[in-house]
Amino acid sequence: MAKPLTDHERRKQISVRGLAGVENVADLKTNFNRHLHFTLVKDRNVATKRDYYFALANTVRDHLVGRWIRTQQHYYDKDPKRVYYLSLEFYMGRTLQNTMVNLGLENACDEAIYQLGLDMEELQDIEEDAGLGNGGLGRLAACFLDSMASLGLAAYGYGIRYEFGIFNQKIVNGWQVEEADDWLRYGNPWEKARPEYMRPVHFYGRVEHTPEGVKWVDTQVVLALPYDTPVPGYRNNIVNTMRLWSAKAPCEFNLKDFNIGGYIQAVLDRNLAENISRVLYPNDNFFEGKELRLKQEYFVVAATLQDIIRRFKASKFGSTEFVRLDLAKMPDKVAIQLNDTHPALAIPELMRILVDIEKLDWEKAWDIVTRTCAYTNHTVLPEALERWPVDLFQNLLPRHLEIIYEINRRHLEVKRESKRILMRLLQFKDFYEMDPEKFQNKTNGITPRRWLVMCNPGLAEVIAERIGEDYIRDLDQLKKLLDFVDDNAFIRDVAKIKQENKLKLAAHLEEHYKVKINANSMFDVQVKRIHEYKRQLLNCLHIITLYNRIKNEPNKSWTPRTIMIGGKAAPGYHTAKMIIKLITSIGDIVNNDPVVGDRLKVIFLENYKVTLAEKVIPAADLSEQISTAGTEASGTGNMKFMLNGALTIGTMDGANVEMAEEAGEENLFIFGMRVEDVEALDRKGYDAASYYNRIPELKQAMDQISGGFFSPDQPGLFKDLVNMLMHHDRFKVFADYEDYIKCQEKVDALYKDPKEWTKKVIHNIAGCGKFSSDRTISQYAREIWGMEPSLEKIAAPDDPR
Repeated sequence: MAKPLTDHERRKQISVRGLAGVENVADLKTNFNRHLHFTLVKDRNVATKRDYYFALANTVRDHLVGRWIRTQQHYYDKDPKRVYYLSLEFYMGRTLQNTMVNLGLENACDEAIYQLGLDMEELQDIEEDAGLGNGGLGRLAACFLDSMASLGLAAYGYGIRYEFGIFNQKIVNGWQVEEADDWLRYGNPWEKARPEYMRPVHFYGRVEHTPEGVKWVDTQVVLALPYDTPVPGYRNNIVNTMRLWSAKAPCEFNLKDFNIGGYIQAVLDRNLAENISRVLYPNDNFFEGKELRLKQEYFVVAATLQDIIRRFKASKFGSTEFVRLDLAKMPDKVAIQLNDTHPALAIPELMRILVDIEKLDWEKAWDIVTRTCAYTNHTVLPEALERWPVDLFQNLLPRHLEIIYEINRRHLEVKRESKRILMRLLQFKDFYEMDPEKFQNKTNGITPRRWLVMCNPGLAEVIAERIGEDYIRDLDQLKKLLDFVDDNAFIRDVAKIKQENKLKLAAHLEEHYKVKINANSMFDVQVKRIHEYKRQLLNCLHIITLYNRIKNEPNKSWTPRTIMIGGKAAPGYHTAKMIIKLITSIGDIVNNDPVVGDRLKVIFLENYKVTLAEKVIPAADLSEQISTAGTEASGTGNMKFMLNGALTIGTMDGANVEMAEEAGEENLFIFGMRVEDVEALDRKGYDAASYYNRIPELKQAMDQISGGFFSPDQPGLFKDLVNMLMHHDRFKVFADYEDYIKCQEKVDALYKDPKEWTKKVIHNIAGCGKFSSDRTISQYAREIWGMEPSLEKIAAPDDPR
């Protein structure tokens, strides 16, 4: 007689290994059907397109989950060093198509959906963008997560699960109007709540210094509930985790009010605690000094560090036993990367945990912190570096303020002894001179999976036909395309794909913006945050100049252009909102002038976001990267355009400098002042009036703006912009105007020679290898985190481990 199985042996039947994959079309259709009926409780008679999207998302998610579990098992078996990427922003965009691409499911899913009589593009369009970021910072974090998974790093992204992401932008009578981005209203099929890992986060209270140590007491508690989202690597069976925290009030919140009959008020007051994760703050520096923003920054840090230490101490996947108790070993197993200033409270918080809770002495704790944490600073613009009122900080985080003061005191003592310098308000240069070994430079990058394979499959395929598919994980291989610069067939293929992408975008703009454009015109694109330093105003002056020239010589053979400008202005940034109104007002005049016709069109791309970028960037001919030299830290939009076959017109600023090095400066349209010219002009004094009086076309354009030509109903509408440009323009638009206009003339001339234009495009694509986020992350891993990237696959869920 067979021996009965023990409970432990029976539980072994619960295994991911026994679950078949869903690679083939028949399985996908079966699983789609199963989810429609059993997950969504619908049949085809009542199912909506949204139901079909959710059925497809759950079908694809099934394919993720086995790999997700297997990845975590793999990490606990191998016990590698883990990296934790802390960011207040993750601008993920949509997940469905990216997941299908990275898992190699796209063709099978396309066929299954086609056989079911549904339209894949329609279903993809139902998914909301996860807009948990303002722009470049959050999108960089998203690209980094993709690269960390694709490079086999044991990595975790940590942030906040904002209920409302970056606002939706509506243009009403030419003005920006903000609407809430309720991205979760229909649910999110990609996330999984993990209440078992909920953590308490403390605020307010007071500090007690006792013989047993320092205690932070009488605090208010908010609970942090984690939601996990899978992050698949590219065809390597690795699925990492992005864990986003949501704020919840504890059950006993304001319990004292219940006892005196204030039950309803106490329940309503729970919202105050839960407001912490309610909304992403726009990037406008107007939140400085706002308590809720500081709460957000501490909330994500406090919850994350508890989670990191729990995982460091745990022995195996999902275990609650603590077996690794020597925190001195933490730097060997943990790397924490802080994305910009927002999560900087991780430093004093980790010190508080180590000193006050784990009872380590200060020197030992500081050694652990300095060897575990690293910080990325993205810009030196002073307004981008956060400042907080001391009294606000003291009230909200009294113990952390003490720790910050103590860190500062000890730092000054050490430096006084070793360097004998007078400490003053330090700048980055001063810190670098004192501790050069603490500073490294890393060029940012973009993931080629989303920003080429997914958004521009035609170009990805044409490249793969010439050099194979390995470039998708090793973008340096694009250099091989230099062998095809003079290959007429390749030149034709690249130009054909670009034209197809332009036709698709033209159809999209006609459907959604009700504007008909000439798909044979040059698509001249500037899409980014609306900000004075990005110099959308310089673009406006070129548009007006070009308009005036066409009006003056209507019979000349002009290169037709469709100029697209997109981006959001921070809600409190008056100047940026006026810039949008100016762009739309110029468009109203230009687009309705019969003399100009379709030789010049101006379109403002409403509600620019990741999903719109994926349509616009592959269709662009010309990429505008025209910030004042010395103001853009890096930028990654420029890299996306370059990879997708647009030529760049730009200043020697940010990553444009390295793009010119990689592709050859002769293959970009570089103009304007260099950093040293800007500094020299600052010393001499920038006089806008001298340019205005000397350059007739500039004077004409400015007079049209100030005289009401573009705002006939309100002639003085743009007086603030005119006043700023004439009297206090920090970004020196007029100083670069003349060179910019001349450079645009070179653009026009080259565009009339499609073959030469496309040759330069190929040079640019071939020079993109450096700008993969895989390269950036490999450098972070080796030079900062002490980890080694790997292109190896791990076992699939249905393979033995």
